[in-house]
Amino acid sequence: MKEKILKAFEESISIKDKFVKDNVDTIIEVSKAIADAFNEGKKVILFGNGGSATDASHIAAEFVNRFKRERPSLPAIALNTDMAVITAIANDYDYSEVFARQLKALGEEGDIVIAISTSGSSGNVLKAMDVAKKKKLKTIAFTGAKGEKFASKATYSFVVMSDNTPRIQETHITLGHVLCQMVEEILFEAPRKK
Repeated sequence: MKEKILKAFEESISIKDKFVKDNVDTIIEVSKAIADAFNEGKKVILFGNGGSATDASHIAAEFVNRFKRERPSLPAIALNTDMAVITAIANDYDYSEVFARQLKALGEEGDIVIAISTSGSSGNVLKAMDVAKKKKLKTIAFTGAKGEKFASKATYSFVVMSDNTPRIQETHITLGHVLCQMVEEILFEAPRKK
């Protein structure tokens, strides 16, 4: 058992290490894009299914509440949190519409969409990405090694080069935390005294 535990942690560390080395410049660019959107009075809209839904909610909460510093709330919403809306859309239309229909109502040009799909094949996430493109929203895809097609739909994409779902999700939430931290620093870091 001890060896399995050590292996799981070592694998997580190794995947994250490769991911950050491959994506650090994109992380900087996306941090600036999100900060610019907030500065322009726009919002971040997130969504995903299962563990990715939880990550979307978690990241939205970090923006709305705070991450590491006291600061004003930032407008972010996870589309997977309102069960009345989700079940109404799924019942009256189809589950593949649960994010797309909300995005049609809530998305405004200049908003940032963070779409999370570990597999890259979630029909409801892909459909919402098409809506985002039509509405001229900037899109950020979080996915795994099999999600290249999904990633190609996004303005910015983060592909974790693994097919191990838990390791991909661990990298996604670390990425979410780093983006929150960088956005806070861009928007609220006090100027350094000379």
